[in-house]
Amino acid sequence: MGRAFALARRAKGPLMLRRLGLALSLACSLLGGLQADWDFNTISRQAQALYGPLGEGKQRIDAWQRLLLDQRQLGEGEQLDAVNLFFNHQLRYVEDIDLWHQVDYWATPIEALWKGAGDCEDYAIAKYFSLRHLGVPAEKLRITYVKALRQNRAHMVLTYYATPAAIPLVLDSLEDPIRPATERTDLVPVYAFNGEGLWLAGAAGNKKVGDAKRLSRWQDVLQKMNAEGFPAPVEQ
Repeated sequence: MGRAFALARRAKGPLMLRRLGLALSLACSLLGGLQADWDFNTISRQAQALYGPLGEGKQRIDAWQRLLLDQRQLGEGEQLDAVNLFFNHQLRYVEDIDLWHQVDYWATPIEALWKGAGDCEDYAIAKYFSLRHLGVPAEKLRITYVKALRQNRAHMVLTYYATPAAIPLVLDSLEDPIRPATERTDLVPVYAFNGEGLWLAGAAGNKKVGDAKRLSRWQDVLQKMNAEGFPAPVEQ
């Protein structure tokens, strides 16, 4: 994540968009399938074929399936709380270099639950896909890169906009309460993306400045999810 954060700080205007365009994937590619039921029997079987015995991870994956079933008919506020708490409590924070032996690795929700661990982007990605599957529209959700001032490091959170002009709510792995961004003065936004575009902090009031094209690590996540048995990309 640090590499992408550094890129966002260095890049300017069209050059930044071109560079991040190379890093942005079809973030929407899986999302058409997110409204369909996920076959967790197939997903668990495929995950075991890919990663080996799931061990205690199988229990965490089963718990994720139950969460999605239980939350399906509830309001968005309740869904936000449930999904945020679920991943904050199911996963422990571990740096990529220690968990995956890579400097920057974006895990699928299945990989994170299999390991029972992840770093900040893994929490945000898992929460994003969960809420999209529950029916929260993409335009209400953004995966947001920030600088965490207390930790003095790059960080990732999921933000939720009840309306386009609303102050976003922050779903953070650093704390369980979901609070408005105005109360999170410890976080300085850098840029955000979802399946529909790219936003820069401070750019005409966080105006959309580009289309989601090809974020390579995000594309890797989508491809891995397809291999795990999630629906094939249908939304372009």
